[in-house]
Amino acid sequence: MARKIDIQQVFRKRLMEARLRAGLSQKDVGIAAGLDPSVASTRINRYELGIHEPDFATITRVAKALDVPAAYLIAEDDRLARLILAFDSLPSAEKEQLLKSIESKASSVKTTAKG
Repeated sequence: MARKIDIQQVFRKRLMEARLRAGLSQKDVGIAAGLDPSVASTRINRYELGIHEPDFATITRVAKALDVPAAYLIAEDDRLARLILAFDSLPSAEKEQLLKSIESKASSVKTTAKG
């Protein structure tokens, strides 16, 4: 049976990792995400502790403040999260080339599995 993923736990972990990697304080992230400066630090702290759960609009603003895709903050699989960050750092033409390669590989795997 597949294990249930706690998306809040995933978000907490990725938020803290991205914030520390960026070298930003909780207050810096909150302010950059458009939160009121008087509550910015507390709000981000409570997101990291899992006391509060942000809506998707807030996740998007936090991601922008951290310069990461929102998908990274909620990716259930660690490898997928790493792939999202790596993919996001590529130039557009390389993204397209890589995407075509992955789609081709996935298609051939599916064909092989059926046969």
